[in-house]
Amino acid sequence: FYPNWINDMWRIIGLIFYGDKHHFEITGERRFDREKIMTFCATNGIALYDAAVEVRRLKANASDKFLEVVTHTDITRLIDYIPECRAIITTGEKAAEIVANQFGVEIPAVGNSVAIHFNGRTLALWRTPSTSRAYPLALDRKADIYRVVFERYLDNSVFYINNPH
Repeated sequence: FYPNWINDMWRIIGLIFYGDKHHFEITGERRFDREKIMTFCATNGIALYDAAVEVRRLKANASDKFLEVVTHTDITRLIDYIPECRAIITTGEKAAEIVANQFGVEIPAVGNSVAIHFNGRTLALWRTPSTSRAYPLALDRKADIYRVVFERYLDNSVFYINNPH
């Protein structure tokens, strides 16, 4: 669930939903409040899962460029279990590529979506920017892109796929 202190996922979500990038932080500690995050996700119909269940880091860094995906998550099977799901949101290129390949659709550009037609349903596959600080985009700009997506699905279930690290 993006517990890494230097990853900005929960700062972005805090900005979008509470106008406060520190909302999910535990005051005086360098960590996020897991219970607060779990309650937030459950309340808003958001599920989190990795795009891969087995990966190999080819270099000792967090870059997806040096990430070998050994075993993909079977996203189609997960989606079968979540009939209310209307959107899959990926954080970054690697996760978007994995999901797009499984559904046989194009990889959307950052901040855009493509339609997925799957088992009589139409879902949107969104690609949002990586929440890693290594991704060269300001926090506020990242939040603007994520905000557009969440505004469309606030009343629906969102299945959030994160990068496989």
